[in-house]
Order: sequence, then structure tokens, then C-alpha cells
Amino acid sequence: AASAFLAPAHSVLGFARRSASNVQAGSRQASRGIRLGLRMDAQDTRTFDGDMTDAGRRELKDLEGQWKKICVLGGSKGVGREIVKLLAARDVEVIALVRREESKTELESIKGVKCVLGNAMEAADVIGVLDGCDACVSTLGGESDGVRVDYKGNMNAIENAGILGVTRMILVTSIGSGDSKDAIPAAVYDTLKSALVDKTKAENLLIKYYTNTDYTIVRPGGLISAPSTGKAILTEDKMASGAIHRSDVAKLVVDALYSKKLTKKIVTAIDPSLANAPATAYKPADV
Repeated sequence: AASAFLAPAHSVLGFARRSASNVQAGSRQASRGIRLGLRMDAQDTRTFDGDMTDAGRRELKDLEGQWKKICVLGGSKGVGREIVKLLAARDVEVIALVRREESKTELESIKGVKCVLGNAMEAADVIGVLDGCDACVSTLGGESDGVRVDYKGNMNAIENAGILGVTRMILVTSIGSGDSKDAIPAAVYDTLKSALVDKTKAENLLIKYYTNTDYTIVRPGGLISAPSTGKAILTEDKMASGAIHRSDVAKLVVDALYSKKLTKKIVTAIDPSLANAPATAYKPADV
């Protein structure tokens, strides 16, 4: 099915209208430690003119490969949830933005995980969870009422990460995004076009305008919910295509996060064994 190529399809944050109490709580969280100075122009471009936190003065060389507090956007389900579990197992502090109380309760049952109720479409909410983090992993994707979080939510993270001292970002998109458009059949691309266009916009925002950010973009293939095969790979081959288990995507994303060799690179995550392809079908990336 075409939807198998869209990753991660159900890791959606923040479309429901929040109550006044939740809005107030989100505002208090966002303003902790920083003085917000967000404004929006006609092109929906957000900027920050407030005071930088101590975190905002950290440099990549001081933290490289030593991420101790990591923000996960899209962590309530699917690939994002698997990532949360793997990071927590590394004994690092994980903070996730979730939109439902039940998701908060479930994730906070994992040692080292803290959740904040909020909306990824709201810049102030994203700022609230990014503040003080060393790194950010985003698996945001999905649609509600005709608005996709693939671009809007990721834009909120990308535009504010560097300001708040987040020195590493992993953006999880999908095969078919950016220059991998021709890796999937035209009919599949047409079916998923609205999602892939927005994922491409998020990639381009990160690549073209936030050049000081230490990022890696991971494009998974068709997602399958099943135990890890342990045979999935990351490859820089933009024409690579195929399926992969969500648990394997999560492991590869965490590997990429801690890799010093994938700075400012775009990699595809697939499992050649699921297509009975030879192990040499795609050259694995140097991680």
C-alpha cells in the first residue's frame, strides 16, 4: 500500500483544541528560563528576540556525542515511542511533547522520561520542551483538518533549536522526500504527495537556512510493526527503497544521533533482508 512508504505516519502531535487551563500551563512551561520574543510575519516566519539561556551559549564541540538531555517530538507512538525507550535505556534524560494525558502517563512509566502536554503546532510549546536540551529527534508527521504537522511542527523545532542551545537534530522524514522522489513509483508519490511535499519543505528549511545546525536527516522506507531483524541499514544511496521494521528505524535513528560521521548528511533507512535483496545491494553508510 502507498501508506507503507510514509514514515512515520501516525506519530502526530498537537492538533486538538486545548482547554484554557492547558494553554496557560503550556505558556508557563514555555516561559520558564527564557523571555519569549516570538513574532509572526505574513510568511509565517518565526524569530526569537528574547534572552538566551545558559544552554544557548553551549557549543557543539562541548557536547559532541555526549547528549544527556534529549527532546523527542512524535514520541507517543510508533517509531518515536521506540526511540524514547532506546534513549531511556542509555540512561539519558528524555523529554517528550505529547497531546494526551494517557500518552503522558504511559511514557512517564519509563524511567528517565518526562512528558509535557502541548501542541507541536504551537511554537511556544515546542520552545518549552526544547529549552535546556542538548539534542532533538523529530518523527513528526500526519494531518488534521487539512493542516500537516510534517512542516509546521518541524519548522517550530528547527527554527528555535539553535537559539536554545540544541546542538544536534535528527529529522525523520520518508523515502520520497527531497531528492529521493524517484526512489518510489510515481503512483505512490502522487498518493502521498501532500505529505512528501511538506516533509521536503522541512528538510529544505533545515538544510538551506539553518546551516550551523548539526543535523542528520533519516528517510525510512515502508514501515512495518514487527520485532527488529537486526539487518536494517542506513545508506546514502538516494535511490534506495524498501521496507523496514519500526523497531529497526528507531535503533538506526539513535545510532545516527550519536554518530560523529553523519553530520549534515541525509541517509535512507531500509532492510534489504525484507526484500530478499543481497547484502551488497546498497552500500551502508559509515556510522
